[in-house]
Amino acid sequence: MPAITVDDVLVLPRLPRLDPATTTYRPVRRLTTAPSGYEGEGFPVRRAFAGVPMNELDPFIHLDQMGEVDYAPGEPKGTPWHPHRGFETVTYMIDGTMDHQDSHGGGGTITNGDTQWMTAGGGILHIEAPPEQLVMSGGLFHGLQLWVNLPRAAKMIAPKYQDLRGREAALLTTPDGGGLIRVIAGTIAGHAGPGSTHTPINLAHVTLQPGARLELPWQPGYNALVYVLAGRGTVGAEQRPIHLGQLAAHAMGDALRVDADPAQDSNIPAMELFIMGGRPIREPVAHYGPFVMNTREELMQAFEDFQKGRLGVIPAERIPHTG
Repeated sequence: MPAITVDDVLVLPRLPRLDPATTTYRPVRRLTTAPSGYEGEGFPVRRAFAGVPMNELDPFIHLDQMGEVDYAPGEPKGTPWHPHRGFETVTYMIDGTMDHQDSHGGGGTITNGDTQWMTAGGGILHIEAPPEQLVMSGGLFHGLQLWVNLPRAAKMIAPKYQDLRGREAALLTTPDGGGLIRVIAGTIAGHAGPGSTHTPINLAHVTLQPGARLELPWQPGYNALVYVLAGRGTVGAEQRPIHLGQLAAHAMGDALRVDADPAQDSNIPAMELFIMGGRPIREPVAHYGPFVMNTREELMQAFEDFQKGRLGVIPAERIPHTG
């Protein structure tokens, strides 16, 4: 699981040491296990938010862990062209390579540690597919796609595309050097990630060495979600056991705590976490398929607009279809 790494974490800025006497570590409100399924043309996913009430996810809507899978030649798959309206898609590539193209001219290739951030706004068509070289050779594929809601006032804004390279992420370590924190968006302990967001949020990928502890300052007004990409350990003020494919939704407080078990599986060198949080929007959510709006009427309008070609036109020069 390479994402972005450093030769010596001890040269990085360090998180502050928190004082247990004055710090409120957030307890776990809910612990869920992601069911497995398939997306697009048939790539395997874990539905990380399944079973979690929308108010505990707000401002997030949906999270898929894509892979981790080692494809044979000819097996890599992507998605066909499809529409979105009313939210943002954040695709974070941990292992492997993915091409993106949209109907507003955005697009590019992301690989280990890179992020594609697409604001669908009033409407867009896009496609995500492995490059032809990966289809031919096969190889590792592992990533995440997160849907971030937009508030009512921003639902119909012009689409936007951000291409965030892994080297742009702010890198931090824990006080003892046992963890590597990659800040993708938002601000953690005064260190800002490169992602530009409409709703204030934090996104971070964290690697914890066996036996290491993460004590992460967190904005009291944000929600907090910890998803395990690999390994096992404990989470929350009460140190609840958690493992691969599980999500911990936290109650209120001003810091998160995660401990990696001293003994991990032989094929897992460290515990890997995706940590999310943001200021809740607290507006009605009407979500169906590729659209996230505030009312059923707005959803019906989105489907009508898509069917009448108002969300964009597939470009003439396209990424080759791999299905």
